[in-house]
Amino acid sequence: TELISYVYSGRHHRTVKGIQLITLYYTDLSGKSIPVNYRIYDKQDGQTKNDYLRDMITEVLVWGLEPHTVTTDAWYSSNKNLKFFKNKGLEFLTGIAKNRLCSVDGKNFIQVQNIEIPETGLIVYLKKFGQVKVFRRSFKNETHRYYIMFVPDKDALFLISLTELNELHSIHWGIECYHRAIKQVCGIELFMVRKSEAIKTHFFSAIRAFTQLELMRTEELIENW
Repeated sequence: TELISYVYSGRHHRTVKGIQLITLYYTDLSGKSIPVNYRIYDKQDGQTKNDYLRDMITEVLVWGLEPHTVTTDAWYSSNKNLKFFKNKGLEFLTGIAKNRLCSVDGKNFIQVQNIEIPETGLIVYLKKFGQVKVFRRSFKNETHRYYIMFVPDKDALFLISLTELNELHSIHWGIECYHRAIKQVCGIELFMVRKSEAIKTHFFSAIRAFTQLELMRTEELIENW
């Protein structure tokens, strides 16, 4: 099973700007994908998006969820988050910025964009974290994105393949489909209320509607959302 964390953000109404939804999106071994926890980002709470992420993961672990891997985008790849995943015994795949400092020998740290990375990945030391396997992916606009994978077993770390990366990244991409569905199908952006409790109720209803559609899809009552 995989647990995908991602931030969904956008402007939902002219009078309510900057509302952001942070979602933990869970995919089980059968391919069923549903949101299992979320937060509506509010600066007045005094918490960052990273604080929300760690709180949500802690909650679902207490509930009894046992994710195999956590995937996030580069926004959530701070050392504090990575060490949090590690301390919770979670494997992870996360994007990292191109200027993140890595070292092949554990001593001489340079930006990851300046390291020669084979297609099959490379074991490096991520500064202030430890060993990870880094991959570079190329895109049509000739830009590169960098991803790191971590497993607690160092021997298994060396054995991580490009196929495993691609499989996890494909699951990771499912969050984008979820974002599109809750906007275009479940109407999360379409509300005409201003009070915070009403907005929260609307968000919950849109997420619940998506969950029902996903359950209907997995039961083959509908072909897609």
